[in-house]
Amino acid sequence: MELRHLRCFQAVAEELHFARAAERLHIDQSPLSRAIKELEEDLGVRLFIRNSRSTRLSRAGQVFKEHVPRIFAALQQARDGAKAVAAGYDGQLRIALSDGITPPHLGAFLAKCRDDDPEVGIQLSEVPLSQQLKGLQDDLYDAGFAQSDEVGEGLLAVPVWHDPLVVAMPATHPLMAYKRIPLQEVLRYPLLMGDPHLCEGYCRQVAKVLRTVDQEPLVAEEVASLDLALTLVSAGYALAFVGASQIAASRSPDVSSRPLAGISPTLTTYLLRADTDPSEPLARFIERATAAPPDSRP
Repeated sequence: MELRHLRCFQAVAEELHFARAAERLHIDQSPLSRAIKELEEDLGVRLFIRNSRSTRLSRAGQVFKEHVPRIFAALQQARDGAKAVAAGYDGQLRIALSDGITPPHLGAFLAKCRDDDPEVGIQLSEVPLSQQLKGLQDDLYDAGFAQSDEVGEGLLAVPVWHDPLVVAMPATHPLMAYKRIPLQEVLRYPLLMGDPHLCEGYCRQVAKVLRTVDQEPLVAEEVASLDLALTLVSAGYALAFVGASQIAASRSPDVSSRPLAGISPTLTTYLLRADTDPSEPLARFIERATAAPPDSRP
């Protein structure tokens, strides 16, 4: 089995169409089909079920597809690790970021890590929450940040940053007349929500807030990041729930915010890691993350 076999399999598994997969890989369809046949012969299983009208994964193919991205991730980490050593780093921490955003606190935190531990490189990977959890269990990542503490057995979630959850709106919006806005009033207007696959933890936290009232939100659009949400808010498309520090970091004159009335929800970021004894560099990383500045506490 060679890497070219895995690249061909991944393309076909994602496209479920040999012609499109061949075009994506910039090769003819004939060598692609041959590579898939060689891979199936090497594994001794049938990976795809094909007929004149469609191509779909077999059950064995579905299972194999789950493992292939981790093979490429491990290979990339090996490359990055070798480059880090060549650049003078004594070690490297593999850190995953999920939920479609990087917290505003992250930049200052990473700068402190660089100042305190300049010999330890930090490799960041933006991945969906489910992939981060699997990667932590499989030792593809040393730790990660996400906005969910529902991590399952064998993993730990430690709260590190807390942001007051506020309503972002155009600076001229009628709700600016409130100092604190009743949630029922917010729900009279269209809302921008996070993509549940890319912003899973954020969506869970916002859903808890929305469940405090018996009223369904009017969802204008699902977005991949809060940065995009604020861009659409500034253009007047809809309102959005974001962390207060996100508003401060955006510095947009077209976007303002108000807290909610009667409740004081926070958007919490967690540090996730395996429930094992950390290495010395990781222990120092965890200690810095949990020693968050006072203004990030609720």
